[in-house]
Amino acid sequence: TRVPSGKKIFQCSECPKVFQGKSDLVKHIRVHTHEKPYQCSECLKCFSQKSHLMQHKSVHTQEKPCKCSECQKSFKSKSGLVKHMKIHTQERQYQCPTCLKCFENKSSLSLHMKAHTQEKSHQCSECLKDFSLKSYLIKHMRVHTQKEPYLCSVCLKTFKNKSGHMTHMKVHSHKRNYKCSECLKDFMNKSNLIRHMRVHTQEKPYQCSLCLTKFSQKSALKRHMRVHTQERPYHCSECLKCFSHKATLTQHIRVHTREKPYQCLECLKEFSDKSSLIRHRRAHTQEKPYQCSECLRDFSRKSILMQHMRVHTKEKPYQCSECLKDFSHRSSLILHLRLHTQEKPYQCSECLKEFSRKSHLVKHMSIH
Repeated sequence: TRVPSGKKIFQCSECPKVFQGKSDLVKHIRVHTHEKPYQCSECLKCFSQKSHLMQHKSVHTQEKPCKCSECQKSFKSKSGLVKHMKIHTQERQYQCPTCLKCFENKSSLSLHMKAHTQEKSHQCSECLKDFSLKSYLIKHMRVHTQKEPYLCSVCLKTFKNKSGHMTHMKVHSHKRNYKCSECLKDFMNKSNLIRHMRVHTQEKPYQCSLCLTKFSQKSALKRHMRVHTQERPYHCSECLKCFSHKATLTQHIRVHTREKPYQCLECLKEFSDKSSLIRHRRAHTQEKPYQCSECLRDFSRKSILMQHMRVHTKEKPYQCSECLKDFSHRSSLILHLRLHTQEKPYQCSECLKEFSRKSHLVKHMSIH
């Protein structure tokens, strides 16, 4: 609807917002209609504005057109560059009086201050660990009690926290209208189906600009980049050790809590992570899902297959920095290095004689 005034102004019929140009109004209307006329030819993702599509295309091309004038670092979007520039302009006005750490806004400072000011008045009766909130203590107690109080009424699966339960319930409550034509698996939305299809097509549209490794998902590329940047954003509150992935931190925390939530139904042995349980299960099932394409030999673990493949490829990726000798296995290099370092980490408890290899110590122990 055109509103008469000194200038031609265009008003949205859905909300009170007004625009100076008709094209701006047309773009805005898509907020209400959810129309997304611009589609990426690579991954079929749709966008409401052409500029958003152009920005998205850099994911596939790895193009970074926005360059920092200070350090020459490049960014895919202008917003990313603006955020980065604050490092150089020192736009961090809010400083913590305790540790002098600076923050961009007051809310971030207030949240940080709780680390210094909050009393930890709630103590665990089992391990004496202190918590600032009662809810944190209740959540922690499940480590000792192994309780999973949130039950799915549909499939009877249990969860330790409400958020995990709520996420799971979407599996039952949402319609799955998108079906894979290859394996007939159903998905709740088109984007999940597109990601899944890459399992069949082997498409990997996300490439690392440093080592050229390709990935099927953007999140996988983001995690991989931490190998190059050495970024480790996840910190253990117990020992201050840092990790590049949240899953690795979660697994590490169990070193402190002694939690082993994954149990083998055959022998009742417990494990701290699911992957260890899956590998262990193959001892019972004799399953060997990884096959060598050269000699058709089967293996229970992918890492063992990768090591075995070097028999065929003659690859020796591990080199001694002292004498430049190459080895196909890292363990062989470690043993070899002890020739140069004279290191003997295995000691006889009887006569205190030292050995560079465990096998040598075991053989020696037969004397006693």
